[in-house]
Amino acid sequence: MMRRRLYLKAALAGVAAMSAGCTLGVAGKPAATGAVTKAGVLSSLRLANDYWQRNNSPALWSFWDVAAYHTGNMEAYFLTGDERYRQYSTAWAEHNQWSSARSDVKAAWKYTYGETSEHVLFGDWQVCFQTYIDLYQLDPVKDPRKIARAREVMEYQIGTPNNDYWWWADGLYMVMPVMTKLYKVTGDHRYLDKLQEYFLFADKLMYDADAGLYYRDAKYIYPKHKSSNGGKDFWARGDGWVFAGLAKTLTDVPASHPGYALYLERFQRMAKALKAAQRPEGYWTRSLLDPAHAPGPETSGTAFFTYAYLWGMNHGLLDKAEYAPVVQRSWQYLSKTALQPDGKLGYVQPIGERAIPGQVVDQNATASFGVGAFLLAAAELARFLDQHTLG
Repeated sequence: MMRRRLYLKAALAGVAAMSAGCTLGVAGKPAATGAVTKAGVLSSLRLANDYWQRNNSPALWSFWDVAAYHTGNMEAYFLTGDERYRQYSTAWAEHNQWSSARSDVKAAWKYTYGETSEHVLFGDWQVCFQTYIDLYQLDPVKDPRKIARAREVMEYQIGTPNNDYWWWADGLYMVMPVMTKLYKVTGDHRYLDKLQEYFLFADKLMYDADAGLYYRDAKYIYPKHKSSNGGKDFWARGDGWVFAGLAKTLTDVPASHPGYALYLERFQRMAKALKAAQRPEGYWTRSLLDPAHAPGPETSGTAFFTYAYLWGMNHGLLDKAEYAPVVQRSWQYLSKTALQPDGKLGYVQPIGERAIPGQVVDQNATASFGVGAFLLAAAELARFLDQHTLG
């Protein structure tokens, strides 16, 4: 009880400071809040991405952890036109032969968790298709080889009667944009209709209407699972996947499609819920509603949230007056605390599926997917600054 009272006192103090117009640093002290400039954002983007590419070969597998980085790298390319970034993702795609999990025996294809060649229908093996499709669209001759596997897998999947493919929150980021991108390539409305069907299953399984947030999967639904202090336990990166995935999906789903209204409603409701959960220092803790469960900064969830807020404001779906201060605080954390002087992006929770009490997440903790999320946020912030000011 004493611990909760101390936390409440600290939280109220933080709210009071923010109400006074103060941005707080990672140590809880007031930090400089000079205007954020596009040049500064581009500098941070290049610093982080160049560091990553210098220290990591593109010859890595096509599974989710690496593939999520490439979704951010492609946004960095679209923003900057830097051919090095496009070439890096192309080299990665070529290394993987523009494929995912490699099994050709459709009767053996699975969508339970798995890292083997048979787990073709598991969404963590499908996020790579986002980058393959982006590179295909950039190709003036439209080489069909680049999306042949994506079409083979996804056309098989939408031809099945199953609707339970997305049973974990991460899958919404991994696959929803694949389906909208393939819709744009093919004009096949089945991609949009099946997306809606799959989303309705996932939403019913994992969405908490009272909180406006998503559980990571069925194992973590309250009250079967509780945080350290007995409350609902929403994992930051899990909700980051969903919030960012909804933004990427809304980019390409026609507003006239029956699924659009629900995607938008969930996106806007998450924006409100996440705003209330932001720490005064600008980041979100790993357990969103119980900061004491796994305290301290976390970059991947924070970066995904920042990207989605900026995307929403850039597309007129989120109110700038309400959410720009959220982004000002989160970018202060991302660019001044998470991003190290040499370009290493720190405070990224390692691969996992929940907030783990006692897990060390410090300035040395980095990962490909965290860098990808940072690049998404930086690119969208640069676009925001073309029209608005921040700070």
